[in-house]
Amino acid sequence: MTAPLLLSLRKYIISSFPTDKIALCIALVSVLSLAAAFTAQYGFGLRPCDLCLLQRIPFGVTIALGAIGFFAKQTSRPMITLAGFFFLINAIIAAYHSGVERKWWAGLSGCSTPDMSGSIEELMKRIEDTDVVRCDEIPWSLFGLSMANYNVFFCLGLAIGCWAYIILLRKNKL
Repeated sequence: MTAPLLLSLRKYIISSFPTDKIALCIALVSVLSLAAAFTAQYGFGLRPCDLCLLQRIPFGVTIALGAIGFFAKQTSRPMITLAGFFFLINAIIAAYHSGVERKWWAGLSGCSTPDMSGSIEELMKRIEDTDVVRCDEIPWSLFGLSMANYNVFFCLGLAIGCWAYIILLRKNKL
């Protein structure tokens, strides 16, 4: 009884959510993700570090992939598959960022604890000349998790969702 139920569930998902609509959802989710990042930055004054900015790039790419998949319907499947890879890339960047925030490893040069060597005057000069938001500090958290932590789970889930949908299509030979 389980196999027929799963088969009907797969067919329902595929018939209810055509590839072009999934591609559109990918673009919309990515737009909303960037809108949330810009709201945090400009609405709440949470300045992004270099790794935060780097995590925005895959969202920009997935917006383009989703739009291409929606408007050029014959490209929907490859665009969904590629979007899954870019979501995975974003999850990897966010995981690296999470490790930097938790001080498990060093961040990019210039976005972690600055060089503290030299005289007081040299140190003060470096600090004054540097307008860097540190990647190894957590400016905001909810339930003990930072935005980078949430982005790991979010993007990993989106990547798995993209690929699971493509696998469903292939299993049903659609």
